Amino acid sequence: MTTVAGADVPLGRLRWHCMRRGLLELDLVLQRFAQRELDGLDAAGRAALDRLLDYDDLELWEIVCGRRECEDARLKGLVALLRAQ
Repeated sequence: MTTVAGADVPLGRLRWHCMRRGLLELDLVLQRFAQRELDGLDAAGRAALDRLLDYDDLELWEIVCGRRECEDARLKGLVALLRAQ
């Protein structure tokens, strides 16, 4: 799902990938995030979300829960928004 740097990621695609995960808890957090925040993200924010959604479900869940830190500095702001959900 990774995009070329600078390419705008379609909102519909991001919404779909926020809803179709393999972990119910992650689905719920990502769906709530998509409903509240997705329309307000600029192109860089959508690209960051696209990169974050490339993570494996369990790894992403641990990042969202705060059990693991996201090593990609470009994603830290987005991770903070997700944790606030």
